[in-house]
Amino acid sequence: MAYNPYDNVLATVEKAAKILGYTPEEYEAVKYPERELSVSVPVRMDDGSVRVFQGYRVQHSTVRGPAKGGIRYHQNVNKDEVKALAAWMTFKCAVADIPYGGGKGGVVVDPTKLSVAELQRLTRRFTAMIAPIIGPDRDIPAPDVGTNADVMGWIMDTYSMLNGHSTPAVVTGKPIQLGGSQGRGEATGRGVMLNALYICEKMGVDIHNATIAVQGMGNVGSVSARLLYEEGAKVVAVSDVSGGIYKAEGLDIPAICQYLSTRGNLLSGYTEDGITRISNEEVLESDVTVLIPAALENQINEQNADRIRAKIIVEGANGPTTIEADDILDKKGIVLVPDILANSGGVVVSYFEWVQNLQALEWEEKEVNEKLRRNMDKAFNSVYDIAKQKGVTLRTGAYLIALKRVVESMHFRGIWP
Repeated sequence: MAYNPYDNVLATVEKAAKILGYTPEEYEAVKYPERELSVSVPVRMDDGSVRVFQGYRVQHSTVRGPAKGGIRYHQNVNKDEVKALAAWMTFKCAVADIPYGGGKGGVVVDPTKLSVAELQRLTRRFTAMIAPIIGPDRDIPAPDVGTNADVMGWIMDTYSMLNGHSTPAVVTGKPIQLGGSQGRGEATGRGVMLNALYICEKMGVDIHNATIAVQGMGNVGSVSARLLYEEGAKVVAVSDVSGGIYKAEGLDIPAICQYLSTRGNLLSGYTEDGITRISNEEVLESDVTVLIPAALENQINEQNADRIRAKIIVEGANGPTTIEADDILDKKGIVLVPDILANSGGVVVSYFEWVQNLQALEWEEKEVNEKLRRNMDKAFNSVYDIAKQKGVTLRTGAYLIALKRVVESMHFRGIWP
């Protein structure tokens, strides 16, 4: 039977609802996305041919505010994945206590196989197809796997042209020149770094003596690795789609990040004295203090969970650990900081960007980072405290807080009509 990430969402919601003592009718609506849009996106390719790409936009909940969530360009995108990601966004925004619901989008495409011109045409047509349900007060996309600030700029411009006036608040994660926020590019990775520091402190681990492994050196993984390196941690293993590298004395993370910053460069081509080539699986199973899975969903599962040797896991990706693996890790005594807390830095600074756009303001990067730190500190401690109080994992603690906030908002709004 194929793995369905949305089943993970439902199981976690049911577990949290039971602990909170909710009756089914109190949280039943949370189990279903409010709106699911499936679109076919025709694109004229550089050679003159026309290809049609499948795209999705799912709005899981708008109870606490406009839907918020990234757009993913990846060849393995499917509707169940997008539904799960949209639901995780609902709970992520609730844990961070920002006035958003959850949404997500995706296009089934390998962006590395398209030219920049083809990517732009795909993005503009996809934007036109989902335009009826997005907007600054409806649903605000952002970057995700396979997309970046340039893609957000194209979305913002297309939406603005369709509406006849500039609408920067329709997306976040835009280029600074189009109203993007200072600090947004690093925000998700910075949040992961902060959560790693918080949990190490709670567990009495000196970050200067900690070893780190990062699976996935995209935006989130590379920023997390670099910031932890700057904090004095020793990053000994990293990987991307081409495989991983290991160095017991610690890798030169700034050099690796510089190398990967050129489009198309992969770790398989990176050289450094003393490195050993390893697989993605070996990165996950490294004997380290902190493991940061920052790639895709379902990376830690019931097949490999028993081989995980890290003391702490901080989830940089969305849904990297299955519910079956959660139980195995918990029995092994591994402490896991869940995705809806650990990687919420991106959506927190997206919220800051949206506020700046709506009010025509611009905050300095130092101010943005300080606001993010305060928000992360508050969110982490609220989750840690309730988990300790209830004797549950940090993931369950995060869902207790998130589900309570969503259900209470539903209660006060009521069901219309």
